[in-house]
Amino acid sequence: MEISVIDPAVEAARSPFLVALGERARNLRSRKGMTRKAVALAAEVSERHLANLEYGTGNVSVLVLLHVAHALQCSLAELLGDMTTTSPEWLLIRELLGKRTEADLRRARLQLSEMLGEGGDARARQNRVALIGLRGAGKTTLGQRLADDLGFPFIELSRQIEQFAGCQISEIHNLYGANAYRRYERRALEEAIQIYPEVVIATPGGLVSDSANFNLLLSHCTTVWLKADPADHMGRVAAQGDMRPMAASREAMEDLKRILDGRSAFYSKADICIDTSLGNVDQSFVLLRDQVRKKLSAET
Repeated sequence: MEISVIDPAVEAARSPFLVALGERARNLRSRKGMTRKAVALAAEVSERHLANLEYGTGNVSVLVLLHVAHALQCSLAELLGDMTTTSPEWLLIRELLGKRTEADLRRARLQLSEMLGEGGDARARQNRVALIGLRGAGKTTLGQRLADDLGFPFIELSRQIEQFAGCQISEIHNLYGANAYRRYERRALEEAIQIYPEVVIATPGGLVSDSANFNLLLSHCTTVWLKADPADHMGRVAAQGDMRPMAASREAMEDLKRILDGRSAFYSKADICIDTSLGNVDQSFVLLRDQVRKKLSAET
C-alpha cells in the first residue's frame, strides 16, 4: 500500500499546476496497472522523485517528465494535460485519429463539421471568398479586383477589427493583448459571415494561428491562399511605404521565413492556392479569377 503524509505547510505551498500534474500521473499509472516502483524503474528515476511528482511537491524537469511519459506509454501532452485527456471519449477519438494521414484527417474534420452542424450552408459558402496569406501576398489588391469582377462587396477584415476596437491593430495588441485581438477578430468574422451572402474578404495573415477562427472561416467561405516568396512579401510591404521590416533586413527576413514556415501547413488547407510570385499583378489576377470562377461554378 502506498501511503504519503504531506506536511500542512507543504500542502499550502503546492502549486495547483503541479498538483494537477501529479493527479494525472497517478491516474495514468493506475490505468496502466503499474506500481510506483515499476514506473520509477522504467523511467530511471527514484521512487522518491516519482512520489514528489505524484503529490505535487516536486518541480521536476521536462526530461524527467518525458521519461515518465515513456514509462507510462503515453504522450507528454497526455501527462501534462490538454483537452484530449479530459474524458475516455476524447482519448478514444485521439487514438483513432492518431496515425491517419493529412488527407484522412481533413475528410474526418469535414464530416465531423457537417455532423455537428458546424459546416455552414454549402451554397452560401461558395459565394463567400476569403483570401488568406501573409502580408504582401496581394490580398487587398487582388481581392478588390476579384470582388469587382464577381460583382461582390469587398472587405478587409483588419479594418473591421479596428472599427470594433476603436483603435489600430497595433494598439489593440499593445493595450489589450493577443486574446482581446482574437476576440475582435472573431466578432468581425462572424459579422461578415452573417451580413454578406456574397463577398470577397481579405483576412489578416495571422488568422490561421487561431484554430477556432480558422475553422469558422473554412466552414463558411471558399478559401484562397495567396502565397509568395519571402523576398516578394518583404519587397511589397516596403513598396507600400512601410520601411519597418527593412530596419534590420537580415533578421526581419529570417523572422518572415520562420512565420511562413510555421503557417504554411495551415494556409495549405485552403480550397485554392495561387502563387503570386510566378507573374505580375495582372497575370496573378487572371489566374485567381479563373480558379475562383471554376470553383464556384463546379459547386453550383
